[in-house]
Amino acid sequence: MSSDRDSILSRVRSALAPLPERAALPDWERELVIMRNARGAVDAVALFSERLVLVNGTPLTSAADLVALLEKNGWRRGYCDPALWPGLQAAFPATFTVETLFDRSRVDDYQFGITAAAGGIAETGTVILTDGGTSRRLAALAPWVHVAVLSRRTIFVDVPEAVAALGSDPNIIWCTGPSKTADVEGILIEGVHGPGIQVALLVD
Repeated sequence: MSSDRDSILSRVRSALAPLPERAALPDWERELVIMRNARGAVDAVALFSERLVLVNGTPLTSAADLVALLEKNGWRRGYCDPALWPGLQAAFPATFTVETLFDRSRVDDYQFGITAAAGGIAETGTVILTDGGTSRRLAALAPWVHVAVLSRRTIFVDVPEAVAALGSDPNIIWCTGPSKTADVEGILIEGVHGPGIQVALLVD
C-alpha cells in the first residue's frame, strides 16, 4: 500500500500531465551566477565592502577610523576580545572604557562589542561568527554596536566557498548588516533583536 506521500505526489503528477508546458522559471540575479564562475577574477575585499554598505553595514580599514566613529556617536564604553585588545589599545584614548572581560550581569552597560569574525562573504556583505572563533557571543549580539574584526584573507567570494571553508563548528551566525525585522506592517526596523550598527574592521 502506498504511503500518503506517494499518494499526494501521484495526484500532483496527474494534475500536471495534461499541461502543454511548464511555467517559466522566475527571474534571478544573474550577476551572482556569473560571480561564481569567475571567483579568481573577483576582488573579494572591495566587493565585500561595497555589499556591506548596501545592507547598512560599515566597513572600516583602521583602528583610528573605528575610534573616530565611536567618538563621534558618544559610544565610549564597551567590550573587546582580550586577544584583539593588544593590537587595538594604542588607538583608544583615555576617554574610553574598554573591558576585556564581559560581565553578563551588566549587559546593558556595553555600548559596543569588538569580537573576531571567522570570515566574510563578498557576495552578500555577510560577516561570519562562530562559537569557536568568537570570544563572547553575547558581546557580539547584545551591544548596540558590533565591531567584527575581519581578516582580508578570510573574505570568501560567495556562500558555497564560505561553507566549504568553515569546517565543523557547531554554531555559525551569519550577520548581514544590522539586526533587522520587517514583520510589523512591512516596516523595516533595525536593531530589534541584535546590534543596530554592524561594523567590519578589515585587517591584514
